[in-house]
Amino acid sequence: MITNNIIAGLGGALVLNILNESLKGLDNKMPQIDLVGEEAVLKTSALLGMEIKDSTSLYRSALVSDIISNTLYYSLINNRGNKLWSTAASSGLMAGVGAVKLPNKMGLNDEPVAKSLVTKALTISYYVAGALTTAAILSLLDRKK
Repeated sequence: MITNNIIAGLGGALVLNILNESLKGLDNKMPQIDLVGEEAVLKTSALLGMEIKDSTSLYRSALVSDIISNTLYYSLINNRGNKLWSTAASSGLMAGVGAVKLPNKMGLNDEPVAKSLVTKALTISYYVAGALTTAAILSLLDRKK
């Protein structure tokens, strides 16, 4: 059911963002996925002729955009067949690698997610954790049927 996928995807997106927000200040090697999102929001806004001057509005816009986009991505993970967990793990891995490799190619600063091997590995692991959370929620929702 598509509603279950969206609920599960939202759960995965929230876990990804909770990991990022709660751990980013622990060490200078921790990922700061939100900074890439803020830069993307600023550049997109500028292309649309809009200006975001307030740092709180920028942060909130980036956070909401990130939650929506990751919810939609994670909601593509489905509970059909025996491959839920492998599909989730590979989807999370692909999203994490994309989060590390794509910012630079899109004209964004990749340092917040790729400044060190540790940063890259943690960034990827956050996306995998979000995807596996999605799978866990889907599995639980499927049992309730």
